[in-house]
Amino acid sequence: MSSKPIVVQAVVDKPLSQGFDYLWDIEKLGCLPEVGQVVQLPFGRGSEVGLVIKVNTHSEYSIDKLKSVEKVAPLPPLDDALLRLMNFTSQYYVHTLGETIMPSIPKMWRKSEDWEKIPKKIESAEKKKAKKIPSEEVEGYITVDQLNPEQLDALKTLVDEPKKTKNLFRSILMQGQTGSGKTAVFLNWLATILKDEGAQVLLLVPEINLTPQLERRVRAYFPNEALAVLHSGVSEKQRGIAWHEAFTGKARIVLGTRLAALASIPNLRAIVVDEEHDPSYKQQEGTRYSARDLAIWRAHDQKIPILLSSATPSLETWMAAKAGRYEYIRLDQRAQGALMPKVHLINSRDPQNQFSPGDENSPQTRSLITKTLANAITKNLESCKQSLILINRRGYAPVLSCSACTWLSECTQCSTHMVMHKAGALGKKSVLSCHHCGLVKPIPSFCPDCGNADLKTLGQGTQRLEDAIEEMWPKARVLRVDTDSSRKSKGAEALFQEIHEGKVDIVVGTQMIAKGHDYQNIGLVAVLDADSRLYSPDFRAAERLFAQLVQVAGRAGRSGKNGQEGGDIYIETQYPEAAVYQYLLRHDVDGFLSHTAREREEAHLPPYSYQGLIHAEGKTLDKAIQFLSSLKGRLKNKGLLGKELRIYDPVPKAVMRVAGAERAQIVIESESRKLLQEVLEIIDQDLRNESQGRISKTSRIRWLIERDPIAI
Repeated sequence: MSSKPIVVQAVVDKPLSQGFDYLWDIEKLGCLPEVGQVVQLPFGRGSEVGLVIKVNTHSEYSIDKLKSVEKVAPLPPLDDALLRLMNFTSQYYVHTLGETIMPSIPKMWRKSEDWEKIPKKIESAEKKKAKKIPSEEVEGYITVDQLNPEQLDALKTLVDEPKKTKNLFRSILMQGQTGSGKTAVFLNWLATILKDEGAQVLLLVPEINLTPQLERRVRAYFPNEALAVLHSGVSEKQRGIAWHEAFTGKARIVLGTRLAALASIPNLRAIVVDEEHDPSYKQQEGTRYSARDLAIWRAHDQKIPILLSSATPSLETWMAAKAGRYEYIRLDQRAQGALMPKVHLINSRDPQNQFSPGDENSPQTRSLITKTLANAITKNLESCKQSLILINRRGYAPVLSCSACTWLSECTQCSTHMVMHKAGALGKKSVLSCHHCGLVKPIPSFCPDCGNADLKTLGQGTQRLEDAIEEMWPKARVLRVDTDSSRKSKGAEALFQEIHEGKVDIVVGTQMIAKGHDYQNIGLVAVLDADSRLYSPDFRAAERLFAQLVQVAGRAGRSGKNGQEGGDIYIETQYPEAAVYQYLLRHDVDGFLSHTAREREEAHLPPYSYQGLIHAEGKTLDKAIQFLSSLKGRLKNKGLLGKELRIYDPVPKAVMRVAGAERAQIVIESESRKLLQEVLEIIDQDLRNESQGRISKTSRIRWLIERDPIAI
């Protein structure tokens, strides 16, 4: 009597909602199948790496028509907790399971042709680690005895509370002033958790450039523990090995950006989300998940604590803490007792703040900064302190224009302007670059429309500001920190190290310099062109600007002791009366969040409602709009529209065209999270019925559903 065949169902990284059945040959593969195994599968005319999600003895299809699994990866099956997380992510964000789970596995483990070589790679990496001589330098290590009373109370709350509710889920917001020592508190807390043999912890940071500094601090606290660092800035080999170390439990500390939230960590006992408010935790490609929200779900599912840390918590998190849904810890003073920086608003419309031709030290060319700020920088330089100047625009100038006609340096593939970059940033010559599609063009020597040779730059970016500062303070050592300068051989970490070592007098940069860095000699912080971020179609613009200003202000005066001045922050604005600046003057985070909550409640915006976004892109804008209008009509015919569910008219995106594709969107909103979820699933099914993958069969429109969008 022949034994029953073994059939497995697997998913692959394709926009296909179903799994696929395959035969499992025990003799060929050398093992029994298990849910969570990574395998190589015949797919179409080639092969794909997929994941086993079911094991059966039967199939809905004829057994003799099924293909067989070709190969099994040299990996244990993914753990049940991770599979539950992936299933939730797939369902909540309305994305297929294969598209959700497969990209979370490093490419090294998705290249089946290299599976035989992987054990040697891991062995070689372990030998290199063993040869490394540990550094004697201990950066940022603060023992429990060195914590101030406020920090000790926070640590006591974190450590003692679980004794009452052992092994239960806790979500805790730790809101603390910049420089209040939040990192020291949560690292000492993680130290108590890692006393349990085999326990693992996950530490999330929003951006790659914050990882090296925190990594050094983590190594200082835990010199004998294996640390896995996961972010897109490390090589594929390094990421693959680090992921494997976390997966096998060898690495007890996992540090990374949002992709680390989906890593396999079988013995996870605690999670920390640093700078939890940061929009970088929201994925903007593929499955558009929020790493912070998934970390909270993961903690709840595994009944472990999660700590959300921020000086400026997101409105959603702050309201949850105020309502008692999250525990709430406050750190209201700087760790070493220094005062908060003094805020100065410079009204750039006021002529008294501008240079006049007869002023002493007036720059030869038109000044890009006000006289008030220039005098403050001079005074700060004389006191041997560093100055940090933030402008959220890289490049030399945002637009190149013709003085004789209306020509502007527009991108031929996007509905945006190409930015001028001076020589050395993106090449040996000055170029025009599109920051959306990456198109690079040489700067024309004359106007393409009228032939005029007098082309002028409009606006300013980091490169132009760097030139202006070097002209105004020729003896000062100036350093520019943005993605252009960090692409060079030095890299961002080397640039930050120059600042820490005092080799720089004035730092010019984008938001890269604004958050998380523990600079010790910054006496002055300046923010230019803040208004450009304030007046935006995005209803979260003010909240984001406030968070950024608080963060960048917190870089000043961090090394001050008890009662010492906390430095100065100067903000150039045309609207000093705006609420965001007035609350910043008082360092009133709670006041600003209360004000924002009232505005959102009146407008029925999140967190008082829930939103979904349907993206559509095609060859023409009319077709994309028509596609979304047709979708809205079908929903109306099904009786889904009403008081509890609002669907707005389709509109072009803020950046309408990117890389030649015209883009539109439609917003769906409801006070009921459950109702919104149900409708998005109906939309997904409706669109799939007339699409191949995510491309409409009739109109050839590419579509995507996004839950909880952070930018509309």
